[in-house]
Amino acid sequence: MSRAEAKRSYPDLGQSERFRYVLRLADTSLILGQRLGEWVGHAPALEEDLGVANISLDLIGQARMLLSYAGEIEAAGRDEDRLAYLRDQNDFLNLALVEQPNGDFGCTIVRQVLIDAWQLELHTWLEASTDQRLREIAAKAVKETRYHLRYSSGWLIRLGDGTDESHARVQASLNDLWKFTNELFSADEIDVLAENAGVAPRLSELHSRWSVRIDEILSQATLTRPVDVSYGWFGKRGEHTEHLGHILSEMQFLQRAYPDVTW
Repeated sequence: MSRAEAKRSYPDLGQSERFRYVLRLADTSLILGQRLGEWVGHAPALEEDLGVANISLDLIGQARMLLSYAGEIEAAGRDEDRLAYLRDQNDFLNLALVEQPNGDFGCTIVRQVLIDAWQLELHTWLEASTDQRLREIAAKAVKETRYHLRYSSGWLIRLGDGTDESHARVQASLNDLWKFTNELFSADEIDVLAENAGVAPRLSELHSRWSVRIDEILSQATLTRPVDVSYGWFGKRGEHTEHLGHILSEMQFLQRAYPDVTW
């Protein structure tokens, strides 16, 4: 959508639907940032420890802006901290892909490439959203996301086109994680309403651009694109794998153990 198109008259998006759409974006960045934070002190080299940590902080920063906005939309007195730390598993609306375990470093890189390419297309589109706050958040996030994809794709190319073992490992991770990419482009009622309101992109159009970008990266990495398969997990509808509960038990422990504590 061009900026001129963004000025057209669109049907309004209801408060509940806008809240849930923004929360999906926020939770996806928050949970992925938490996942990447698990690498701090454990990455294969100090440089990668710092690189992954920086991406984690970027994602958590994006999540904070989105959670704050979601709280304002909801108008129920929940700020970014309450939305992050005082919701149960089924109230989270993140994509199932980002809650998957880190595995080895190659597995983390595969997951990161898949989501980075998606977020780059999404943030680029959201710079022309009819939602002013999303435009402002996307304008900052898109710069960070370009770096994220440059980092993750660079590593995927090195690993995929590296040794026989590194190639086999990342191909296996790609085969395993590919099923979760269905959710990135499966539009439900919230997606359709947000699209009709000019708030969000048409996911089929996002898919085509994402596919071109992913195919270019996989070609350079000498990796084979897996066959699309049907998969039933839809985290953005609150249907999560068992892994999210373990993430939240660590992320929310302090707040739940000492409610409303300040430092």
